[in-house]
Amino acid sequence: MEETIDDIDTAISERLRSLRAKAGLTLDELAQRSGVSRAMISRIERGEASPTAALLARLSEALGLTLSAFFADDEPATSPLSRYDDQKLWRDPHTGYLRRSVSPQGTPGRVDIVEVDFPAHARVSFPPREESRVMTQHVWLFEGVLEMIIGETVHTLNPGDCLYMDLGDAFDFHNPSDKPARYAVILDRGR
Repeated sequence: MEETIDDIDTAISERLRSLRAKAGLTLDELAQRSGVSRAMISRIERGEASPTAALLARLSEALGLTLSAFFADDEPATSPLSRYDDQKLWRDPHTGYLRRSVSPQGTPGRVDIVEVDFPAHARVSFPPREESRVMTQHVWLFEGVLEMIIGETVHTLNPGDCLYMDLGDAFDFHNPSDKPARYAVILDRGR
């Protein structure tokens, strides 16, 4: 059963507040670590703002988490099987892209698998993050066209193509076409 936007915003606000408290960080400390303003963090925690994917990734990294770990439950895994209907969904309010956490939650592995439905002409930019230099990812395209822009290099992916990349560098996901793209991100949290 798909959650509503209000349910997701409430879950994000509660999760961010909980993770910040668990890390023992003030709003100012999280703002400094993430580069996200104190006011914006406060608005997200009160459920008054929906964070974009890039902003949520910066907050997650500042808390020492991947975006997948941000959405995961803190409870230990009850099953090594992740059923499609139970997988968590999140829609980026800026681009409309839909992110599905595929990996079973609470497992001790370093790998997270995410499926993304990326709208036509959408673009998401991630700034360089020193904290992410230990992480890598594979981007595996199933449908459509996807441009991965890393620095000055543009990799155009077609169905079946897979790109390996470092997460510490600045990069963009861009769908240059009039049709949606669908891909998987296989994230390795440590080398």
